[in-house]
Amino acid sequence: MINYTITQAAELLHKKQISAVELTKEYLQNIANTENRVHAFTQLNEKQALDSAQHADQKLHNGSANKLTGIPIAIKDIMNTVDWRTTCSSKMLENYQSVYDATCISKLKERGMVIVGKTNMDEFAMGSSTETSAFFKTFNPWNLEYVPGGSSGGSAACIAANQAICSLGTDTGGSIRQPASFCSVTGFKPTYGRVSRYGVVAFASSLDQVGTFTKDAHDAAILLEALCGADSKDSTSAKQAVPAFSQDLRDGVRGLRIGVPKEYFAQGINPQVESLVRKAVQELQNHGAIVKEISLPNTKYALAVYYIIAPSEASANLARFDGVKYGLRADGNDMWQVIEKTRGQGFGDEVLRRIMIGTYALSAGYYDAWYLKAQKVRTLIKAEFTDAFKEVDIICAPTAPVLPFKSGEKIDDPLAMYLADICTIPINIAGLPGMSIPCGFANGLPVGLQIIGRPFDEQTILNTAHTYQKLTSFHKEQPKL
Repeated sequence: MINYTITQAAELLHKKQISAVELTKEYLQNIANTENRVHAFTQLNEKQALDSAQHADQKLHNGSANKLTGIPIAIKDIMNTVDWRTTCSSKMLENYQSVYDATCISKLKERGMVIVGKTNMDEFAMGSSTETSAFFKTFNPWNLEYVPGGSSGGSAACIAANQAICSLGTDTGGSIRQPASFCSVTGFKPTYGRVSRYGVVAFASSLDQVGTFTKDAHDAAILLEALCGADSKDSTSAKQAVPAFSQDLRDGVRGLRIGVPKEYFAQGINPQVESLVRKAVQELQNHGAIVKEISLPNTKYALAVYYIIAPSEASANLARFDGVKYGLRADGNDMWQVIEKTRGQGFGDEVLRRIMIGTYALSAGYYDAWYLKAQKVRTLIKAEFTDAFKEVDIICAPTAPVLPFKSGEKIDDPLAMYLADICTIPINIAGLPGMSIPCGFANGLPVGLQIIGRPFDEQTILNTAHTYQKLTSFHKEQPKL
């Protein structure tokens, strides 16, 4: 059963050929068999998962079920849940228990999904390898010596290892798409505002977006239908109607205009990655797509812009962790000593580094020179994408410019780590939807094709990915754990 997609499992559940309890037990058993090597989960609770599965079976029995009822899902440990702790893989929140569910969690519960656990991540979503977690490292199921990507590495690794049918992550600068590429799974980041961020612990509020990890594009469409929609509790959620993504899924790319930005294939990209991505684009062209080289010259500024805006917003968002309101509290002789000790003990090196960068960029005398200028360049990058989409329908590029790297290889070199997100960051800066799908292997390691679309045009991305996955079988290959 652990090989099922959402579509396959839902069909058998509704036909009463399997039960939600049986399905959940299969996944819990596989977690028990593999978790000591992958380390994808920060929390597991077999009784809680099986109780949810029993409730799902009741819905299936009384006819109130839907396509997601009884489907086992894993949740990135950054989303507030009343039934589980919300730690953000940080000592600061190690014992924090939320009193409410994030909107995205409430939507999944309403549909009867079964949460099997919460997944490991880079601390407060700051990292690209799931090595900055305060608890332990997560490993890539394709090769346990390598990282799964980050910050949603646990959510990607658990799908690759068949520990859940699907999972949720968040994407601030590539934190869904990059680990999806490294773990050879399907990762989708919707348009900024398409999914409510209410109840998701904020890293960079103008960049964060909840998204999905699934086994294929069809499953992504089903899960997105449940997650998307305006939310009165989140002022940044968009008042856009939610399309029937799965029903409108189309097979075929004839006449589709694909833009290939030359800047994404610049010096520094791994030659094997470039070859496989271009081969994937050629496959779409062979079936009727029209491929055109385009230029996005401001891409070269995206990394610098991101590492001013994101740390600045993180500095503001993480100011709430002061030893007073909630979370860790260290003892001190006065208020300032309490704050200093709490943050020193509660935050890891990468989080402290980004808080310091952000605080500097926002400080008096530097705000205009750094933060304000970064926001102006952000506007230029967004306008550049808008112009590009007048000529093309989607943009195809590598998800990451490099292959997965070995655990420990870049953890002491922050700049090298940051460069792993160079192909995904511009999409967050512009607030666009983006997706990573498997497109091959090099040296036994996965490579991802990134598909980028117009704002709120997730359907075209899904259709393109669905067509490619009909033509290839990379997304069906599984690691030999």
